[in-house]
Amino acid sequence: MRQNKVINLGNLFLSLSEAVDLANSEISQHQQKTAYICLEISKLAKFLPSLVRDLFIAALFHDVGAISVEEKTSLKNFEEELNLVEHSERGAILLKTVPFFERAAEIVRNHHKPWQEWQLSWQEEVVRASQILLLADYVERLVSHEQYILHQKESICEKITIISGDLVHEEIVGYFWHLAKKEEFWLDLTSPVLYSVLFHNGPLRNYYIDFSELETISLFYRNLIDYKSPFTATHTAGVSSCAEIISQLFGLSEGEVLLMKIAGNFHDLGKLVVPNRILEKPGPLTKEEFDIIKSHTYYTYYIVNSIKGLEEIAAWAAYHHEKLTGDGYPFRCTKDELTIFARILAVSDIFTALTEERPYRPGMEKEKVIKDFNDMLAKKELDETVVQLLFDNYDTIFEYVKSNQKLAEDFYNNIFIKL
Repeated sequence: MRQNKVINLGNLFLSLSEAVDLANSEISQHQQKTAYICLEISKLAKFLPSLVRDLFIAALFHDVGAISVEEKTSLKNFEEELNLVEHSERGAILLKTVPFFERAAEIVRNHHKPWQEWQLSWQEEVVRASQILLLADYVERLVSHEQYILHQKESICEKITIISGDLVHEEIVGYFWHLAKKEEFWLDLTSPVLYSVLFHNGPLRNYYIDFSELETISLFYRNLIDYKSPFTATHTAGVSSCAEIISQLFGLSEGEVLLMKIAGNFHDLGKLVVPNRILEKPGPLTKEEFDIIKSHTYYTYYIVNSIKGLEEIAAWAAYHHEKLTGDGYPFRCTKDELTIFARILAVSDIFTALTEERPYRPGMEKEKVIKDFNDMLAKKELDETVVQLLFDNYDTIFEYVKSNQKLAEDFYNNIFIKL
């Protein structure tokens, strides 16, 4: 198995940022477009490179606190009943779990704070950066996907005039006027190759991290995925922990176990695309709703595979609903296409789902879990060696998974939603 030593941070963050905005065409690339505006204004403002970097990161993740597709769409449409402070605070809480994101978290926390409400000096970096993010977010939300961008720029500029000096400091608006005169700015903003523009010209193009640092960032995304709904608030934490301990018991190397933890943290990344009305539906799903659910592993693969060095992890993470019989979804993989890593993750996902509490049922008892697994083994859907390893170490695995789910649950209940 090939294992890259480092991952490019720009590639990683741009791909993960895209995951939040794939939900529907109304919010497509919202965070990347916002990051582009922030980048261009921060250059004019002559920010130090470190602040340009932190503002860029904040822009790429500024809406992570809007935890559902429905809420993100409402934000894009300027729906007045939304509590902007709440989603900003939640975003900051999530970002602060990564030490590297500490200043970006403060910018996100304040990115809806009007200029007139600031008590700090205008010279403070967090004030100016937050104001740039506020303006960039506002401008991008004014852009319509239904109209050619150069036919919109005058009306957008008129709306920015209204908020100048009140919502946004006049200096920041002045930088925007300078950019707005250039057709290039608007064409770049709506370019289908914006990812490439930000990757090659952004402040993270020469930053790299190792896999231990990647694990920390994957934990941030694990929480983002799970906290999308109280119904799934500890699921990914359970799957990742289960994959970790089974991998250890199976005899995988320390490096492989670390990669399995990361794959577990990313395995449901595509659920960010699924509306909460489906995830939280109390009754059985319709065929049409289940077809939408089936897309989540496709999007997991699409996103993770776009990060150079994570191609193998993409397959492990995305194949957790595949079966050895070829009857799984959505790739219809055969047993020859499913590595031991993917097989372990599939068993881990099923075990976690069966044993965790759900709104419509309690977690299953050991005897029922074993029966369900034996039924799947009889159909030759799962790897027998992995399932037998689970049976032989059931109590140890169960306790390890539950202890990690409890930590995730405590953070969710006592910090994340306690606003």
